[in-house]
Amino acid sequence: MKSLDRFIRALRRLPGVGPRQAERFSAYFLRASQGETEEFINALLSVKQDVKLCPACFAYSEDGLCPICRDQDRDHGVICVVEDPQDIESIEKTGAFKGVYHVLHGAISPMEGRGADQVKVRELLERVQHTETPVREVIIATDPDSEGETTALYLADLLRGLVGQVTRIGYGVPLGGDIDYIDEMTLGYSLKARTKL
Repeated sequence: MKSLDRFIRALRRLPGVGPRQAERFSAYFLRASQGETEEFINALLSVKQDVKLCPACFAYSEDGLCPICRDQDRDHGVICVVEDPQDIESIEKTGAFKGVYHVLHGAISPMEGRGADQVKVRELLERVQHTETPVREVIIATDPDSEGETTALYLADLLRGLVGQVTRIGYGVPLGGDIDYIDEMTLGYSLKARTKL
């Protein structure tokens, strides 16, 4: 069945969807009513048409500036740099950050041929240099993997002298963690990032 195979192949292109899950999704749509299928199609078309990138931070937005960038109660002098728009939601759930964001849409990865010009680095530099509110701090919250670390070091070099301070999110031993079960790399990072009591 060419149509079904084509649909399964399309579903497999979604992140985290393997062959079995793609088959389950396709079976769901085959059983779904015409109304449910049309609702899904319309929602997909609508999100593609209506959701754009915020011109300030490059998060997803339907109304020009995103709600965080529009919020005058946020501290616009502190920018948290993340790799992906969904990272914002994770940080917002903590309730610990009251600044604004900048989304890179990826990380620098020489192995994958992705340089600084393929992510929103130039836009970050323009933003910190031409903003109405002086930027006191840029917090780099890229992933703690090789690409995230490469990106963090690259950004730190570029931002020194342009903003008050450049910081990196801490990482290491999780709250409630048992040191016996923590891998050496994580434990090493936590020792380097130790804080004074």
